[in-house]
Parts: sequence; structure tokens; C-alpha cells
Amino acid sequence: MNICVFLSAADLDERYTAPAREFAELIGRGGHTLVWGGSDVGLMKVVADGVQESGGRLVGVSVEFLRSKARENADEMVTAVDLAERKAELLRRADAIVIMVGGTGTLDEATEILELKKHGLHAKPVVLLNSAGFYDGLREQLHRMDEEGFLPLPLADLVAFADTGEEAMTYLTENV
Repeated sequence: MNICVFLSAADLDERYTAPAREFAELIGRGGHTLVWGGSDVGLMKVVADGVQESGGRLVGVSVEFLRSKARENADEMVTAVDLAERKAELLRRADAIVIMVGGTGTLDEATEILELKKHGLHAKPVVLLNSAGFYDGLREQLHRMDEEGFLPLPLADLVAFADTGEEAMTYLTENV
């Protein structure tokens, strides 16, 4: 399975890196491929290291202005012209999507992936890995959108929430 992971490139503490590494090791041990933004810094590096050290494959999709931060020993590295092309390529190569902790870039990626799914432009499973309750506020907002009729399909059909890497992987393997 090709698992696209959207996540931060920032250096983060253990409450975020431990669940990310756990999930990365599950990707690798399962013989899956990580499809990610290609950076070799911060949480992106933690996940790529975990996948590679556990026997998984790495497919990076970097962007021209971040080329200097791209991982040199990925199995495959694509360089997109801009962020829009990068997101499209990441989605194209993915069988499933996991959204880990991140900043505005990750939030942009998450909302675009959910919007595309909402409109039927992909049917890939999407999981928000809610490490240390990071996405509690977003979960609450999405539930409100669902309850008040802003979503054309049930929230459960749009996205799943997982508190651990194991929960995320179980959901993906049952839904791909």
C-alpha cells in the first residue's frame, strides 16, 4: 500500500515524534511505501527514518524551492514546480492518506484532501492521527459541521480519527 503522510517538517518533542515513529515502523514492517513531502528535516525525517529502518520504501515529492532539504537516499524523489502540483502528485501516488501534526501547510493539505473527497474526486481513506490531542479542536469543528448540515456526506465517510499509529494502520488496512 502507498501511504501518503502529510506532516510537519519542524523539530518536535516526543509527544509528537513517538506516535509518528510508531506509525512509520508499521509502514515499514508491513512492506508499505511512504509517500511524503520528501524533506529530510524535522518530523518528516523522523517518519522517513522509521519507514526506511523498518524495511519500507520511500517516495518523496518535494517542491523546487525546498529542493535543498530533500532526502538524498529516498527510493524515488520527484520535484514538483509548486505546492499545488506537489499536493496533486502526492494524492495521485497514494492509496491512503494519513494526516499527522503540522502547521498551516499541513492544515492546507488536510482541508484540500477532505474537500476533494467530499466532492467525490477521490475515495481514498483519510485518517487524522490525533497525537497528544493535537486535532481535538478540528475534530470538534468537523463534528459541528456534520451536525449542522455543512457536509454532504457523513463525517465518518470523510475522515477517521486515530489516537495511535496502530489505530491508524488498522483503519487503513481495513479500508483500502
